[in-house]
Amino acid sequence: MLDSKKLRLVTLSENTAKWLWVLGEWGWSMLVEADGFNLLFDTGLRVSATYNAAAMGVDLAKVDKIALSHGHVDHTGGLRDVLELMRTTVGHSNFLAPQQREVEIIAHPEVFGPKYIKHGDPAYSFRGIPFVKEELEERQGARFMMSSKPVWITEDIVWSGEVPMRNDYEKIAPICFLKEGGGRYSDGDATFIPDPLNDDASLYIKTELGLVIVLGCAHHGMINTVSHAMEVTGVDKVHMIVGGTHLVSADDYQMESTIAELKRMNVQKVGVSHCTGLASAAKLAAALGPEVFFHNNAGHVITFG
Repeated sequence: MLDSKKLRLVTLSENTAKWLWVLGEWGWSMLVEADGFNLLFDTGLRVSATYNAAAMGVDLAKVDKIALSHGHVDHTGGLRDVLELMRTTVGHSNFLAPQQREVEIIAHPEVFGPKYIKHGDPAYSFRGIPFVKEELEERQGARFMMSSKPVWITEDIVWSGEVPMRNDYEKIAPICFLKEGGGRYSDGDATFIPDPLNDDASLYIKTELGLVIVLGCAHHGMINTVSHAMEVTGVDKVHMIVGGTHLVSADDYQMESTIAELKRMNVQKVGVSHCTGLASAAKLAAALGPEVFFHNNAGHVITFG
C-alpha cells in the first residue's frame, strides 16, 4: 500500500477559491502526487486548472497521465489547454522547438457522448466535451485508453470504471440527457433521452491509513462509489472521501441515508467540493463535525501523516 506520507492532493479547479491569486471556476480538477507519480484527474471548465497550476507553482509538464471522471464540460473543458501546455513545455528552450508529447488519457468509451442539461427551460444546453477526439489526438498528442472496467494505474491507484447503482436513495439527476439524432450543431429532428452517465468514475487510492477516494461528480452516488471502491480494492477501511458529491439537490432521505452510512463506515475525513451545494454541505458539516468535515476549494493542498 502507498505510504500516505508520500501522497499529496492538489485541487487545481473548483467552484470556490481558498487563497488570494487562485481562481474559482465552476468545475473540478485535482492533481494526485503519489510517490513520484503524477496523475491529473479532470481538467476543469476553462482556464482555472492551468492558471491555478501556475499560481501554485505546479508544473503540469510533470503529469504522467490524465484520467477523466466523465464527459461533462466542467470536468473536461480545460483539456486542450492542459495538453497544449504539456506539449509546449517538453523539450522547449531558447534553442529547441517544442516537441510533441504523447499523453495517455484514461476515460470511459461513452465520455464523448452528446451530453445535454435541461434546467426547466424548454431548451436543452450542450454540456459535453467541447473538443473532437481526433483533434486532441492529432494536434495535442492525446492517446485515449477507453475502458468501462476498473483500470489499475499504479499498484495502489485505480480508476473506478463504471460504478454500480445499488441503493434506493442515490439516483441520476433528472436534468441530464443524451441527444439522439439531429446534427452536431442542430437539434432539429433530435430526441433527448435520460443520460445514465455510465462514464461516471472516481479514483481509489490504497494507503496504510485506508482508502482515499477522489470523486469527480459522483453522479452514481457517493455511497455507491464507496461500496464499489471497497469491492474493487479489497479494502474496507475508508480514510478520506474528497471531491464532488452531487448532493446539491439531495432530499432529506438521501441526506439522512448518506450521513448514516458515512458514520457507519467510520470515514475519517470528508472534503466536499463542486456539486455538493451549500445547503447539503452545511448538513454534512453539522452531522460529521469539524474533525471529519472540511470544504475543499481550489488552492487546497492535502497532505497526510
